[in-house]
Amino acid sequence: MKMGVLSNRICREDLKPGDHIYSWRYAYIYAHHGIYIGEGKVIHFTQSQGGREIGTGTVLDRVIFSSSSSEASNCAACGDQSGRCGVISSCLDCFLADCELYLFQYAVSPALFLAKPRGGTCTIAASDPTSEVLHRASFLLHNGFGVYHLFKNNCEDFAIYCKTGLLVITRISVGRSGQATSLLAGASAIVSSPLRYLTTSFSGLAAVGYGMYCFSRLVSDIGVRRDVEKVAVEMLVSASAGCQET
Repeated sequence: MKMGVLSNRICREDLKPGDHIYSWRYAYIYAHHGIYIGEGKVIHFTQSQGGREIGTGTVLDRVIFSSSSSEASNCAACGDQSGRCGVISSCLDCFLADCELYLFQYAVSPALFLAKPRGGTCTIAASDPTSEVLHRASFLLHNGFGVYHLFKNNCEDFAIYCKTGLLVITRISVGRSGQATSLLAGASAIVSSPLRYLTTSFSGLAAVGYGMYCFSRLVSDIGVRRDVEKVAVEMLVSASAGCQET
């Protein structure tokens, strides 16, 4: 295991059921997340097919598609998953798609959280017991996790919900994903910080921008936000079904 500030890499032999794992894709542009359930299997959320997905309309959608095992070749363990979408179960090899394995960290200190240069690798929120994590993942495997949305309902949102049971209850904000909040935090630090007028030097602008980036990441973390609440997985699925009917 190679866990630290710069890397959360983990060996397969160190995995435990209920672990939230991820794998970087496209030269570390995007990471695909899932829940390891044991015996070499991973439950994860993939972007829907048939035009039902909600993306960005940009090249980022192509990156998201590349993270889906639906594009993987026929696997002896998983079978043909080319027509599958939503919450699926795959072997670890199909999930990783020849990329490295990393472990998402929970209950980290604010200092360690801010020391991580990239979002989507850890959270201040604590994980629930393994039995609850596996129950949520298994229940959602059979009942779905709604419609994929890059910023509000993606694979990292799925894994974080399985681990914590926490949902964002406001409709106007980004979801639980650390990757999404980091992207928005970076954009906000560049274009909307009023503190940028306090300095004209490059180093000063860089310091102000990075400070705003870190602050935005911190206040957007699922373990800090106040617009979240614990929701039972059965209630989540029931509410989603009701919204689809209306």
